[in-house]
Amino acid sequence: MSDRLPVGHDFVGLWVTADGVIRQRLLPGGRYTEARGSREAAYTGDYRIEGTMIYYHDDTGFSADGEFRKDVLYHAGMVMFRDAASPAPRP
Repeated sequence: MSDRLPVGHDFVGLWVTADGVIRQRLLPGGRYTEARGSREAAYTGDYRIEGTMIYYHDDTGFSADGEFRKDVLYHAGMVMFRDAASPAPRP
């Protein structure tokens, strides 16, 4: 995908559901990996950011999108929060 993100982009880091079952890591360079339960890397692929929107294209060809609102990621019916150990947004 185009529009690769620099390492310090505000959305890079680990995003998790409140129960911790789904963990999505947005990597520098526009790649992501998503863990579900004990299955690490259940989904992997590319992502791109346009404003507050995120667009995913996984390695199997599936596409999805989401939106960041006030440091919360809304994606495919899930609400994901930044993991406390992930980089905080820049001021």
